[in-house]
Amino acid sequence: MSNETHTTPSFWSRRLILGTTVAGAVVFFVVGIIFWGGFNTAMEATNTLEFCTTCHEMEDNVYQEYKPTIHYSNRTGVRAECSDCHVPDPWVHKMVRKIQASKEVFYWLTGKIDTREKFEEHRLSLAKNVWKAMKETDSRECRNCHNLESMNPEFQKPRARKQHLNAFETGQTCIDCHKGIAHHNVRDKLSDEELEAIEAPNPDYIRPIPEMYKNGLARIKEKEIEEKIKAKEEAEAAKAAMQAQIDQAVAAALANAGAKAGTSGENASSEQSADSASNINLDWNKASSVDIPVFYPGQASMEWILGRSHGGKRAFSKGDRCIECHGEEIETLGNTIVSGESEKDLEPNVIPGKRGSIPVTINASHDDEYLYLRFSWAEGTHAPVPFVEGGKMDPENPMKLAFMIATDDVEYADRAGCWGTCHADANTMPFQPKEDLLGGDLAKRLNLSDGVTKYIKETRTKIELKGRRGKALGGWDKLKDQSDIDAAMADNQYMDLLRYKSGSKEVEDGSILAERDMHGGQGAEVEASLKLGTWSVIVKRKLTSDKPGDINIEPGKVYNFGFAIHDDYSSARYHHVSFGYKLALDNAEAEINAVKQ
Repeated sequence: MSNETHTTPSFWSRRLILGTTVAGAVVFFVVGIIFWGGFNTAMEATNTLEFCTTCHEMEDNVYQEYKPTIHYSNRTGVRAECSDCHVPDPWVHKMVRKIQASKEVFYWLTGKIDTREKFEEHRLSLAKNVWKAMKETDSRECRNCHNLESMNPEFQKPRARKQHLNAFETGQTCIDCHKGIAHHNVRDKLSDEELEAIEAPNPDYIRPIPEMYKNGLARIKEKEIEEKIKAKEEAEAAKAAMQAQIDQAVAAALANAGAKAGTSGENASSEQSADSASNINLDWNKASSVDIPVFYPGQASMEWILGRSHGGKRAFSKGDRCIECHGEEIETLGNTIVSGESEKDLEPNVIPGKRGSIPVTINASHDDEYLYLRFSWAEGTHAPVPFVEGGKMDPENPMKLAFMIATDDVEYADRAGCWGTCHADANTMPFQPKEDLLGGDLAKRLNLSDGVTKYIKETRTKIELKGRRGKALGGWDKLKDQSDIDAAMADNQYMDLLRYKSGSKEVEDGSILAERDMHGGQGAEVEASLKLGTWSVIVKRKLTSDKPGDINIEPGKVYNFGFAIHDDYSSARYHHVSFGYKLALDNAEAEINAVKQ
C-alpha cells in the first residue's frame, strides 16, 4: 500500500497550451496589453501634427505651405493633418509605411534636407514619390475623406462635375488632377513624358456611375435650365423697356427739332422714318433669341488649351466642348484673366477697369436667300490703356465685331469654335516672332507686313505645343506646300470670317486658312448703331456663295460658330471672345437657331 498522496494543482498552476500555466498566460496577456497599448500609443503619437513638425525641415518648409490651404483651415473646421494624407489607415499598410519612414529618419540624421536650398533641390523627387504611391493605391488616403461615389454634383462647379464624370468613365484617380493642394505644386517641373505617364487613366479604376450621382446631374441640369429661362425672360423684359425708352427719347428729340424748324409733327415723323429706315428689313419678333457672353481671354491660345497648363486638356482632346466645363463660369473666367489674378498668368499687361465679360444677345433668322444675325450688348465705360499713347489702341474704331463659321472638317472647330485660329506666335501673343524673322521665302507667300495673323493647324507641317528646349510655341514658319493648302481649301478646312469696323463702317469678308485673307467674299451687309448705351449690329449674309472661302449654310446641317467684340477702341488680342457654339437653320438643338420667316 502506497503512502504517496496526490495534491490537485491550484488554478493558477494549471497547464495550458505548450505547457504554459494559467498564471503565466495571464502575465503574458497583461504584458501584451500593456505592450500593445504602448505600441499603439507611440504609433499614434508619431502620427500627430505636432510630431511631424518637430524638425525644422518640416516646420520651415511644407508646414508653412500647408497652413494657408483649405486642408488646414476651412469653413467646416475639419482639418486633414499630415498622417491623413501620408500614413495609410489599414494596419498592414500603415506598418509598411512606418518601416519605410526609417529611411526618412536616416536622411534626417545625415542632414539631406536640413536647409531650404537642399529641400528645394530634392522637392521634385519627394513629390514624385508621393504621387506615385497615391497613383498606385487609387488615391486611397484621399478617399478616406473624399468618397467619389458619395459626391453630390449639385454642389460642384460645372467643370468639376464634368471632370468627376470623366473619372468614373475613364479610370482617373484623385491625384491625377489634384497635385499641389497642400504644398507648393511642382507639377510643371515634370517632363511631358513623365506627366503623361503619371496622369494617364487606369482602366482598373473605372467605376460604374452611381445612381445618386446621375440623379444629382439630372437635378442640377433641370435647375440650370430653369435659371436660364428666367434670366432670358428678365433680359427680354429689360431690353423691351430699354427699347421703349429709346423710341420715346427719339420721338421727343424729333418733335423738339421739328418744332424749332417750324415743321409739323407729321413732317418730323417722316424725317425720322427716312433717317432711321433700314435696308435690312426683317421682323425681329419672329427671330430666335439667345444670350451668349463673350469674355476676355488674355494670352490663352490653342497651344495653351492643348498644353500642360490647361487642366481640361485631356477632356478637350477627347472631344469635350469648352462650354461643357466653362459654360456657367464665363463671367468669372473673364474677371480673373482681365485683372491679372488668374492662376494661369494669362495677362501680363493689365488694363485697369477693362471689362472681364460682356453679355450679348443674338437674334437669328433666315429667308430663302439670306441669314440674318443681330448682336446687341451694352456699351462699357472707357478704360484707358496704360501702355498705349492716348489710351486707345484703335482710335478710329470704337467697336469692331467679327464672327467665324466652319464645318467639322476643321480640327477643333467642333468644340472650340474660332479658337483654333488663335496661336501663341501670332501678333501681340507671347511667342510673336521678331521682325527680322519675317522676311525670306515665307514673306513671298504670306502677308507679314502686320506680323503673323491667325491661321489654322491644317496649313502647317507641325505645331509646337510643349516648347521643349526653349522652342517657341506655334508653327507660323512651318508652312505647307501650296498644293496642300489648296487641297485644304477644297476640303472645307478653313474658317469663314466676317468683320465690321464701326469707325469706317467697313465690312470685311474673307477667310482664315494659311493666314487671315480678307478677299471680299460674298459682300455681306452690316448695319450698326449705338443708342442710349446699347450697341446693335445687324448682319445680312447670303446663305450660299460661289466664292472661295465662303461656307454655304444649308438646311439640315449644323455649323461651328464663334464671335469676338473689340470694344472701347481695342485691337489685336485685347478683345472679348466667345467659346464655340452651334449654328443651324430651324434646328432647336443648335444654340444659335436661325428661324425662317
